[in-house]
Amino acid sequence: MKHFFRASFLAVALFAAACMPRERTLVILSTNDMHAKIQRFPQLAAAVRACRDTAQLVLLVDAGDRWTGNAFVDKVPVPGKPMIELMNRLGYDVMTFGNHEFDHGQAFLGRMVDSIAAEIVCANCISDTCTFPQVVPYAVVERGGLRIGIVGAVTNYEGPGHPAGHTASFVGLEFPDPQAEAMKYAEELRPKVDLLVLLSHMGDDRDLELLSKTQLFDLVIGGHTHVELDTLVNGTLLTQSGRNLQNVGATTVRMRGHKVESIDYRIVPLDAYAPDAEFAAQVEGYYADSELNRFIGKFAVQPDKAGLANWMARAIAEDAGADIGVYHVGGVRLDSIAAGDVSRARVYDLEPFGTRVATLRMTPGQMRRMIVAKYNEDTREGHRVDIILTTPYTILVDELDRAVDVRFHDLREGRVYTLAMSDYIYKNYKDLDYTDGTVTDVEVADVLINELQSKSPLRADNARRQQVMIVPER
Repeated sequence: MKHFFRASFLAVALFAAACMPRERTLVILSTNDMHAKIQRFPQLAAAVRACRDTAQLVLLVDAGDRWTGNAFVDKVPVPGKPMIELMNRLGYDVMTFGNHEFDHGQAFLGRMVDSIAAEIVCANCISDTCTFPQVVPYAVVERGGLRIGIVGAVTNYEGPGHPAGHTASFVGLEFPDPQAEAMKYAEELRPKVDLLVLLSHMGDDRDLELLSKTQLFDLVIGGHTHVELDTLVNGTLLTQSGRNLQNVGATTVRMRGHKVESIDYRIVPLDAYAPDAEFAAQVEGYYADSELNRFIGKFAVQPDKAGLANWMARAIAEDAGADIGVYHVGGVRLDSIAAGDVSRARVYDLEPFGTRVATLRMTPGQMRRMIVAKYNEDTREGHRVDIILTTPYTILVDELDRAVDVRFHDLREGRVYTLAMSDYIYKNYKDLDYTDGTVTDVEVADVLINELQSKSPLRADNARRQQVMIVPER
């Protein structure tokens, strides 16, 4: 009789165990703001391979800005193609747009979309043009019986009304409020999926705003602001893995049945991985461009970020015969260049956009209006010194950090000066008031290359000529 009860108890226990929800683990590997740093892909490939060899279920996703920032990707006959080939080979599953996906224009991006094997999702990019295919707002990916919903969203805050970039790149496209669109599709997807993820290229500040309004998402994988982020906001995990493929994000989701048990995130440095040999050989092939590798000049002293901005502003002013050179911090894409030999590729890394020189005439009053308007923008480019001039100035701000005036140290009020500036400022900055404005056919990168070739060694001028001063209320 005892044996009967033992057998019955064991059978009941086995039946109960079989009926319990099964535990499964999903790992979501994520990148953001790679900016064409294909030299890091061999390490990324090794990390992805190691994860796929050990984890039960794996997804590989990207939160935008895949190119612009490496001459060996940006200056090839088909810009961006090396990045697409590497990502396709690695097997990305889902990605969204960043603002830099549009750098070569929407028609070009439309052709690139057809070459990308991954599903591209963006809830707030609406197209009515034949050159740019409408992408889906979200994807549902199945892994091991789990349904993972992934919504995409891209910034529209810097345009305004579209991602940061030349307005001409976005004609015919609409970019409605990314937060509202993300929540709309989250409400649609939530009952249909086991895990709901937002791939966001809005920036961590806007992601924080979104998560203060909703708990629909289980996870936000962010980009755009180049930060390393691992935090819980209103019950939702908010992440970002930095920039330039220094790291890969690894989110571990433990499921019991179709319920989320836990979500953990780690930022994994790629330096810990030995390069994958096959990917290393492919990348080496992309770098075998003798013209881009050729040294064209040298710096006697290392220029820092300020020194590079000063150089760019001064060089275009001298080339155009202008009184004042103007550049912007966002257009300076390197933090420094080492002293010594400089290759053509390094100049294109510094200025990868094909920016042209614009010339115009302005009074100090008109320059003051331009600088105040830029400083007071409620964007990431606002409330900082963004506009670099070859002449010094001080922005006077109140205690609420609102610019109220600009003090020029060497300019005469009322006089009209000739300015040379990047055409990005000329075409996109608000409150520009000027006369005789035109965009020339001269590219900024060509000006810099010519100066390196003719005047090396260049001595960097790292002086900071612009500053901010708080003016207390009287």
